[in-house]
Amino acid sequence: MAGRLAAVPEAGTTGAMAPSPQRNLYLDSIRCVTVSGGRIVSIPVHSGLSCSVDSSSAPSDSYASKVTASSAGSSCAAAAELGAHELTKIGRRMISDGYTRRMALEYSGGSDGALETLFSELDVDWVLQIPEGRGSRRQLQLNDLAERWVRAFIVILTCIVEEQPSSPSARFGKASINKMLVFVDAVVSPQEEKTLSLRDLLDMYICVSSAAYNLTGTLSLSPGVQNIYSEIACSLSREGDKLNRAMYSRMEEVWALMENDDSWAFEIRRGGGKVHPNTQLMVDCILSIVEALGWAGNYAWFQDTTNLRRLIDENVHYLKEFLLRKSVLCSDPTLRYLFLLNNSYLVAQLFELRPGDHWGLTPQCEKYMDGYLDVSWRPVLSHIPQMAFMEGYQDVPRGHVMFCIPKTFLHTPFQRLMKTTSPLAKFDSAFWKAYQAQKFLKVPDPWLRSVLRETITKRIISRYRDYLAYLKNHPELEKHVSHRCSSTNQLKEMLGELFEG
Repeated sequence: MAGRLAAVPEAGTTGAMAPSPQRNLYLDSIRCVTVSGGRIVSIPVHSGLSCSVDSSSAPSDSYASKVTASSAGSSCAAAAELGAHELTKIGRRMISDGYTRRMALEYSGGSDGALETLFSELDVDWVLQIPEGRGSRRQLQLNDLAERWVRAFIVILTCIVEEQPSSPSARFGKASINKMLVFVDAVVSPQEEKTLSLRDLLDMYICVSSAAYNLTGTLSLSPGVQNIYSEIACSLSREGDKLNRAMYSRMEEVWALMENDDSWAFEIRRGGGKVHPNTQLMVDCILSIVEALGWAGNYAWFQDTTNLRRLIDENVHYLKEFLLRKSVLCSDPTLRYLFLLNNSYLVAQLFELRPGDHWGLTPQCEKYMDGYLDVSWRPVLSHIPQMAFMEGYQDVPRGHVMFCIPKTFLHTPFQRLMKTTSPLAKFDSAFWKAYQAQKFLKVPDPWLRSVLRETITKRIISRYRDYLAYLKNHPELEKHVSHRCSSTNQLKEMLGELFEG
């Protein structure tokens, strides 16, 4: 086919002399680049085609920081950037070799083989078979095809935005993009919409949306070229909307699975209040979108982050409301509040707290922690007589304290009450039961576990110590307490063992 001659660098080489390997000048290099794993890829912007950017429009809030905050996010971002950089270099090499210009001229000359040659070189020749219903797509996993598509799209867009604008190159670019968008229609179709992963949809969405922005409002182009670029941008915007709807649909499918899962009560009990597997699943889905937002926010070409932000906000809000509803299925109030605290804390750390507040608790988490303390440890403290906490008891002279206590309480009925229902005995019994019940509950996050232990220790030990001191200063009451006291150090040691799971 005459169109394959354009792949040969030497202008004088004939079709008969063109060896097959020379047609694959770029294919092997493209195949070596990895953009899989759902990592959002960057797309280059030619300085002549970019528009001024308001820095305030870039996502600089906590969402964008979540990707770079973790070593995993940083390594993935670095790998994605390296892959995009390699693909950009390949696209530029195609331009400097004169390859894309020859393809554009050949296409303008009426050759049907120019697109086939280019797409074969880009490892996406199967895209041309999609409308014809041939079987190449069925022989490969859809996620593998999506990765190939993303690689090819980056190279094509590099060639479009960095090639010297001309009518032939613009028309060839439009034809190339239109053929590439056939794959978008295919993956969002009812037959395939549940097959492609959310992360692949995000990769494709970023590619298409950024390309639409690149080709809208470009500078100093001839009217003919500008019109072609505008037509390409309109097509890209339409396909971007389709991908956006597909992402929403994918999230709705995940929510439906979680809503219909009837194992929540069992899993909460079995997990000891820790982060539920379904919570982690949804968090992973939302993090995929956060990664897309954080990665895209590093580049001037991706200004409109509204759709991704809305998708994140809506799913975070729904997740918090969802956890509250599902927690009602747990009949144990202690376990219910601990489940809410663990799961809500994970959500808050990833999606709500700003970097400077990383080690804090949101009002919602504080509410759940207070609820846990109320149902779990307030009953323990209730066994210590209220009089032990009256302001200034320890600083008031003994005679004045005795004056504050009704004399009738110091006679036989009160003495019998103290002997038969020792507050310390009841406190120790309640403390032991609470300790046994909660020792093996789970708080996976080390910081949150430490905060809970410290808070419980402060509330329990301070009141217990005050009561012991009060009894020591008032022997007329202490002698009626027929119970051997646990030391504060013993209680501290036991509280330090909570939540190990």
